[in-house]
Amino acid sequence: MREIIRDTSLDADRHLGILEVWYPDRSEWDTEAFNALKAKELEAIREEGAEYDRETWFRQEPYFRYFRKFKKTSPVMMQVESFLLKGRPFPDGRYNNAVAFLTELKTRCLLGSHDADMIEGDLVIYKETEKTSFPSIHGGEAHSYPGDVTCRDDRSIVVSMIAGADSRTCLRDDSEHVLYFAFGTPGMAAETLKTYLDQVEQYVKVLAPKAETKLHLY
Repeated sequence: MREIIRDTSLDADRHLGILEVWYPDRSEWDTEAFNALKAKELEAIREEGAEYDRETWFRQEPYFRYFRKFKKTSPVMMQVESFLLKGRPFPDGRYNNAVAFLTELKTRCLLGSHDADMIEGDLVIYKETEKTSFPSIHGGEAHSYPGDVTCRDDRSIVVSMIAGADSRTCLRDDSEHVLYFAFGTPGMAAETLKTYLDQVEQYVKVLAPKAETKLHLY
């Protein structure tokens, strides 16, 4: 990856935040400390969600309304309900992705995680104008959506806010140079995205105290 570029096609009230992280060798990760913190955070989320109500938690939030415009369901809402209502366990094993997933549960923001070393050339953030196919992280082909904030490199789409991540740059167990994306809806302040990424950074620093970070707001 050379640079991160905000294309002029993107509306002035649309923002994207990226926390760039350089993890040290895995031998220097403090997984015990992170697991202890994670357990406390998840218990607090369970307590907060003891009387969960979709109307209160999501229907009035900008992400819910944004996805509904595209006739889609907020993926964060599905994750939260899966955790709170269905009792599905927190996904373990991939710690560099767990920091983002935990942030999503805690703040109900929409994040993405990508391996920066797999990005070819510049990363360009732009407003999509047509349906463009790309290999999905879920297998098969996905496509971007006109009007949606999208990112591409010299090769293909990396992530679409609505369609999700691609399979080429998605996070892997051994990814050490990571980009954590925080997606903003129309009118959402860049400072709001910063608060989400500040939370990600807090978790990163517990997991890997020697990790280096850099915040990008667009």
